[in-house]
Amino acid sequence: MRTFSLFVSGLAALFLLSIASLCFGEAQISFKVVLDALIQREDLPLHNVVWDMRMPRAILGIFSGAGLAVAGVLLQTITKNPLASTDTLGINAGAYFMVVAGTIFFPSLLHQSPFLFAAAGGGVTAMCAYLLGGGRATSPIRLALSGMIVAMVTGSFTSALHIFYATETQSLYLWGSGSLAQLDWKGVSYAWPGVSAIIIAAFFMGKQFDVFNLDQSTAQSLGQKVELTRFAGLALAVLVAAVVVSVVGPIGFVGLVAPHLVRLSGLRKHNWLIPAAALWGAVLLTAADVLTRMVRSSMGEMPVGAMMAIIGAPWFIWLILKKLKGISGSLSSSSMSIGRTRVHLSFPLIAFSMLFLVVAFILVSMTMGGTRIPLSQLFPSLMGADQAGTYSILMNLRLPRTLVAAGAGIALSVSGVLVQAAVRNPLADSSILGVTSGAGFGALLVLIAWPQVLIIFLPIATVGGAIIAAGVIFLFAWRKTLNPSVIILLGIAVSAIGSAGIQALIVLGPLWGSTGYIWLTGSTYGRTWDQFLMICIFLVVLLPIAWWLGRKFDLLAFSDDSSIGFGLPVRKTRLIAMTVSVLLSAGAVAAVGTVGFLGLIVPHMIRSLIGHNTRQSIVLSGLLGALLLVLADTIGRTILAPVEIPSGLLITLIGAPYFLYLMFRSQKKTF
Repeated sequence: MRTFSLFVSGLAALFLLSIASLCFGEAQISFKVVLDALIQREDLPLHNVVWDMRMPRAILGIFSGAGLAVAGVLLQTITKNPLASTDTLGINAGAYFMVVAGTIFFPSLLHQSPFLFAAAGGGVTAMCAYLLGGGRATSPIRLALSGMIVAMVTGSFTSALHIFYATETQSLYLWGSGSLAQLDWKGVSYAWPGVSAIIIAAFFMGKQFDVFNLDQSTAQSLGQKVELTRFAGLALAVLVAAVVVSVVGPIGFVGLVAPHLVRLSGLRKHNWLIPAAALWGAVLLTAADVLTRMVRSSMGEMPVGAMMAIIGAPWFIWLILKKLKGISGSLSSSSMSIGRTRVHLSFPLIAFSMLFLVVAFILVSMTMGGTRIPLSQLFPSLMGADQAGTYSILMNLRLPRTLVAAGAGIALSVSGVLVQAAVRNPLADSSILGVTSGAGFGALLVLIAWPQVLIIFLPIATVGGAIIAAGVIFLFAWRKTLNPSVIILLGIAVSAIGSAGIQALIVLGPLWGSTGYIWLTGSTYGRTWDQFLMICIFLVVLLPIAWWLGRKFDLLAFSDDSSIGFGLPVRKTRLIAMTVSVLLSAGAVAAVGTVGFLGLIVPHMIRSLIGHNTRQSIVLSGLLGALLLVLADTIGRTILAPVEIPSGLLITLIGAPYFLYLMFRSQKKTF
């Protein structure tokens, strides 16, 4: 009876939402007109809108939602992971990257078969996330984290293509945010055969997928080909995601929410679970699409992918809090080990060497750019004894931007040290925890919604966005004693909400081709003494607190019980550390935009030199972060001068491969 009610209510909801989808839009159409158009179409403008634009959109939403939901069922089944879906495994990000790359380098081939590009990208990223997460031995948290990091890496390369090939990819950004908008039936005719065939194939393999409800050794003893079934399930999930992404772009959370929504009814057999998830996936995506048109603003229509994130992220938070007992243990006893070999070097020697290099790089950086200044003329120019034009370039352009880069590098790197120590996880930083996306959303909201506001409000909005993001995490994690597992998973959900907001602002606002998008990738271009003063205030106030916390963090490296036994107030210490980390990240985002991976990779590099000593790590990480961001700034404004490459993009190109290497080294270790 419960199963019957599930299908009946799903069909009723889908019917009503489909009718609403035909009514709502830029031009409101009454139910009577829609009914007339469906029963007896005439050559009228509104009837043509219903049949040629809104009907294809509604049907495409149904098939896309069904396909993504079935992909989520298969991925959760074969990985035995309640957090698995096409977005948490990076499949959507990989498919998006390959379609963008195909648009640039192989446009004719992509036009003929976008599915192949999307399938190749999604398949590679899914395998990377699965293997780097530890394969069959992975935990739900580790797999979600590895999938997010793979998606971050892939997304960074996609951003690079958007920047370097802005003209070729400009039309892809709305699609890349997830869009069901259709002008004809081509998208439907392309998507429905593939999605239908894959769902049918998954349905007929339902009994084979049921064996994953058993222990693997038990299933093998019954003669089941577990590995072959696992590969088939992964292939079907990637293929259906590729079909959907190649038409409507990457849309997240459908494959995460719909399967759990169906499982709440008690369904476990895949012959029932798959069609039920397909039905409710169609309901979810259609509902998100209707909402995007109902809340349409003067700036335009929000991408359906962003709306789905706003709907799905709270469900993800609920899932984390309700399912925590079964998945939290894998992080609570973790160490900071990630497969390193310590190099025995003296701390004072390393510190003075890095300080010398930072100063030297700052001086050399000021001589490089579109206008070269000989090193021999640097000091006379700074003293005003040389040409007035050179003095102006140095004092008003290069020196402030170089010092801002150094300050932001310090802030991001120290923030990474604090986060990794607080949650005892070497794969965490402010980007993972959603703080960076919250800060970025706050800053972009000011840049787009209130462009006439004074620039002083930018850091205020940035800090506000970061604090709100962190506040949501702390609010839900507080009753769990700020458990590292809860913090990281909540951070993934909050990051998705912030990223959805950023996507919506970019699509709706006049941002494309402006400095706003470059700022979003992390840029030191045009930084002045005002930004330097701002980042200095953050550093002067927060670094002493970080130094004071250093000794406490050396105790926090043990388990919570051991730390409490040593007299450490674990929850209070973790809260203070996360707060300092949030503010440091917010200061850096306000100064240079969203620079990724710096807070992830720098603490690893330092721990490989000195081991676990938090105070020393704070000092050396700050110096190394300053060195790397100054180096990125110098290269970015020199290598293609007068065109500038954003510093954050260069940090990503350097840091992403290194971080994937770290994950590969750590895949046999537990968190």
